Amino acid sequence: MELFDKVRILAAAAKYDVSCSSSGSTRSNKAGGIGNANAAGICHSWSADGRCISLLKILMTNVCAYDCVYCINRVTSDVERATLSPEELADLTINFYRRNYIEGLFLSSAVFGTPDLTTERMIKALELLRNQYNFSGYIHVKVIPGTDPKLLTRIGLLADRVSVNVELPSREGLQLLAPQKKVESILKPMGFIHQQIQEAREDRLVSEHKTAFVPAGQTTQLIIGATPDRDLKILKLSESLYKNYKLKRVYFSSYVPVVSHPNLPSLFTSPPLLREHRLYQADWLLRFYGFSANEILDSSHPDLSLDFDPKTEWALRHLDQFPVEINQASFEILIRVPGLGVTSAQRIIAARRAAAIDFELLKKIGVVIKRARYFITCKGRFAGVTDFDPTRIRQNMLADGPDTKGYRENDRQLSLFAPIPLGITSC
Repeated sequence: MELFDKVRILAAAAKYDVSCSSSGSTRSNKAGGIGNANAAGICHSWSADGRCISLLKILMTNVCAYDCVYCINRVTSDVERATLSPEELADLTINFYRRNYIEGLFLSSAVFGTPDLTTERMIKALELLRNQYNFSGYIHVKVIPGTDPKLLTRIGLLADRVSVNVELPSREGLQLLAPQKKVESILKPMGFIHQQIQEAREDRLVSEHKTAFVPAGQTTQLIIGATPDRDLKILKLSESLYKNYKLKRVYFSSYVPVVSHPNLPSLFTSPPLLREHRLYQADWLLRFYGFSANEILDSSHPDLSLDFDPKTEWALRHLDQFPVEINQASFEILIRVPGLGVTSAQRIIAARRAAAIDFELLKKIGVVIKRARYFITCKGRFAGVTDFDPTRIRQNMLADGPDTKGYRENDRQLSLFAPIPLGITSC
């Protein structure tokens, strides 16, 4: 098979892995090498929906020993198969880099025989890149659950970021759709990588010459919509992963119906893209706004609203805590107000040291008055509805239009070989 055909097959097969983030790595270049993974060294291209397209995202092979029901590459699936040798992959990456097509590599793979055999092939490709080609650019590797810790150590010294994908939010979901995968085989390597990262950071405090281990941290991915798991369960799992394994990101991927099976949603079901968008918004609240999963959702509200962003929905259910006076509220309270972000809250704290803030100044600061006005007062003035009633406020906010900022119904993964559409910008 020609190399072009292999790349066409394996790049298309990799599109379901989410990898759209800046590197966050500090791996710098060395004498005689090429590439740089410093935070300022990778200049990403982004699609209009914010997805990163500067990485060569590819599978090493789509020949898989597993039979995960939801996966197009499962062993019983009738699809075109291809495999890249370590030499082909390394050469392809370097040539793409030299042509300025990419700035880094996202490498994943189907399970070729066993997790260890697959990982050994991936390691060989990375060793060629790092040692033979002196490539110092960004590399993100998807770790195969069940891989031997010794191999994880080797891969962690070569890659900038790794991910061990949880895939499905519950043990029951794995049993139903991916019976060959076990929760323990996923969490064990995740825990080992976390421990090694911590130890490497401690060693580097003693000596900066110590080799970094996965300097950009680890991430994971959850498929949304393939199983009946509620959003509350998904957020609790995300919260637990952040707390116990210090993950950099939990990515959510809308289930795309590509195969027919009685345990899966219909092929005619649209991917739950708006739900994915809401989960990312809730994830932001977990990571940067001091919310817990049990605050955002509870047993009486187990799913995120599609009409409002999670913070607005939370505020509407807790109107007893509002309105808050902009000129008196603490930073921790301000960031819980819909329409206010971390930056705008910081600006408010700084501005009110000089003078009392009114609604005009709030607009200049960057507050979304259309949403915030129902939950705040400025100098004692309330600009929302006359009656502070949950039903009336909800109706008025719906009349203003639901918040779907950053969401587009027809968002799709870009193809490596498709013409670049309008709206692509480089940053």
